Amino acid sequence: MQKRILLTGANGQLGQCLLEATSAFPQFEWVATDRSSLDITDRTAVPAAVSSCDWCINCAAYTAVDKAERDADTARRINADGPRFLAEACAERDIPLIHISTDYVYHSRQNTPFREDDPVHPQGVYAATKLEGDLAVLSAHARKAMIVRTSWVYGLYGHNFLKTMPRLGRERPVLHVVADQIGSPTSAHDLAEALLCVVSGVGEGRFKETDLGGIWHYSNEGVASWYDFAAAIMDIAGLPCRVLPIETADYPTPAQRPPFSVLNKSKIKRAFGLDIPHWRQSLKAVMGRMNP
Repeated sequence: MQKRILLTGANGQLGQCLLEATSAFPQFEWVATDRSSLDITDRTAVPAAVSSCDWCINCAAYTAVDKAERDADTARRINADGPRFLAEACAERDIPLIHISTDYVYHSRQNTPFREDDPVHPQGVYAATKLEGDLAVLSAHARKAMIVRTSWVYGLYGHNFLKTMPRLGRERPVLHVVADQIGSPTSAHDLAEALLCVVSGVGEGRFKETDLGGIWHYSNEGVASWYDFAAAIMDIAGLPCRVLPIETADYPTPAQRPPFSVLNKSKIKRAFGLDIPHWRQSLKAVMGRMNP
């Protein structure tokens, strides 16, 4: 029997990757929504959408980090209120919720990968509203809500670093890219597959729905700076553009970026038996599918 999954943010890069994986997971029937078909900030609309489903995966988010600084109300409605309403509706129906979150909640200069129970210190509206959403989900649906914090997500869909760099590399002989922010580039395709492996594992009885509750980390293995990431993209694409390192101070933005975003994935790998590829391996795989 197929499981119906309510997918919010279906037109985003992760949402599209989840839908793309449908052929490998025929046991799932998707109820794919975007803001035009389901406004998660409408508390009266959410329960009806959840009522006919067995799972919910929330990929909807306000991710314009700099714009959020001048549009805090909208960011809070989408990143905090929406997840709260989804969690309340899922708790009422007693179905699992997977909620996608971010490394931005930590913002620390520590030099060891963040664990799920490390202190949070969000800087800026985007980070603060995402944390508010995480806490609201935990409060409303602690037993069956899986909060997955990830970092530096890219893929074939939407607007992201991978889509931007080759275009700039063809237009310019030199690019200056920040080298003092460290993280792990994460393929949205890998993340989608990992999430569906968890969902299918529950359906097959290998895991319980109550195993999901709490905060989890997922990113690709390995570490890089944005400079390293850009240089790797140019190398794989065979572009002659020179990539030169600069400091964060040389590229000011309205919202602060975390200086260190490496996530410890031991918990999710151990609990669900996930084999996570190195970021460069995944980058090659994704770029191999891009149009020249």
